[in-house]
Amino acid sequence: MSNVTVIGTQWGDEGKGKIVDWLASRADIVVRFQGGHNAGHTLVVGDQVYKLSLLPSGLVRGKIGVIGNGVVVDPKALMTEIDRVTAQGLVVTPETLWIAENAPLILPVHGALDRAREAARGDHKIGTTGRGIGPAYEDKVARRAIRICDLAEPETLDWKLDELLLHHNTLLAGLGAETFTKEQLKDFLAEITPRLLPFSCQVWDCLDEARRAGRRILFEGAQAVMLDVDHGTYPFVTSSNTVAAVAASGSGVSPSSVGFVLGIAKAYTTRVGEGPFPTELHDQTGRTLGERGHEFGTVTGRPRRCGWFDAVLIRRAVRVGGVSGIALTKLDVLDGLDEISICVGYELDGQKIETFPSAPGAQARVKPVYETMPGWKETTAGARSWAELPAQAIKYVRRIEELIEAPVTLLSTSPERDDTILMRDPFED
Repeated sequence: MSNVTVIGTQWGDEGKGKIVDWLASRADIVVRFQGGHNAGHTLVVGDQVYKLSLLPSGLVRGKIGVIGNGVVVDPKALMTEIDRVTAQGLVVTPETLWIAENAPLILPVHGALDRAREAARGDHKIGTTGRGIGPAYEDKVARRAIRICDLAEPETLDWKLDELLLHHNTLLAGLGAETFTKEQLKDFLAEITPRLLPFSCQVWDCLDEARRAGRRILFEGAQAVMLDVDHGTYPFVTSSNTVAAVAASGSGVSPSSVGFVLGIAKAYTTRVGEGPFPTELHDQTGRTLGERGHEFGTVTGRPRRCGWFDAVLIRRAVRVGGVSGIALTKLDVLDGLDEISICVGYELDGQKIETFPSAPGAQARVKPVYETMPGWKETTAGARSWAELPAQAIKYVRRIEELIEAPVTLLSTSPERDDTILMRDPFED
């Protein structure tokens, strides 16, 4: 019996929500280990649609949800989300939701700084959601973060707020933005502390006990490898590491607990916001992919940029992310296309290259080298077995496996939870 870690292999929005929900029914505990409320999952359960940003998806299936120390927590956004799903019938209590007491908080000052800096970037904006995730991670690394455990110590909170405001108000004033007073932040924290503290605990210890008891743990990543702050398309990335290795440090478990790493990839590629996107399509095919795939960001509502499957990027994600197998989603969106292209390499300044460069200028200049395959006229939508797939769709999946050097272990053929083809059970590895 193995634990499973789920990560995105593109730029996020790969359909992790459905796959995590599908796997959560077979897990005991579901853990968020990085990111903030700048990422989201949409889960469809019967006639209910749940949109989650901070809450682990397992709560929808009645499992224990965990927010690890690697997550930056906006307490107001969290409570709003809890209230929303509670109104939909979910039970969220300190028994069903564990939050790491050493998780850093996102405060109103963080969002203000995030938005002010993005506005100041002008033409060089990076596409941040403006929700304060980056500045909150900066505070964590600079050792001035307010953590959940600080809320139980008023004397500690007092001097830490002084230190935090000395830094942030200086920056806000320099950017011509409104500054904050200590009383404003104290009032904000006083309002949310009674609701937040009961959920906090030593998550690392609880997870260790669960592991020793043989309980199945599903680690749920946010964003994706190409948004990783080290391995992604820097600086157009998120503010945390998104690779599977962070499941351990972001929740307080041993590296061996990560288990089977399942990478999620769309059968094509999308991206929200700014940054390089070699296979982006600006034609009718790109618009068709967006329309069929309902490509709008769960959190931002922004339309996603669409393009062909990039095997080069995903091969890199497989290697740096330690991916054991791929869950390929939205295959049905490609139904009916006459031809389908796969990026198998790049050209940079007239030279062929086989990997994606790290420098931003080079990333912007790379051109995709395509391999084109015939499409299929039959439908894959709703298929629940390999035998139901058109022959050409099977060839497409097999070619992807060859190019990314990893097996496709799950295949999703619609947003419905049960429209999933399982070739290999991640929990049984």
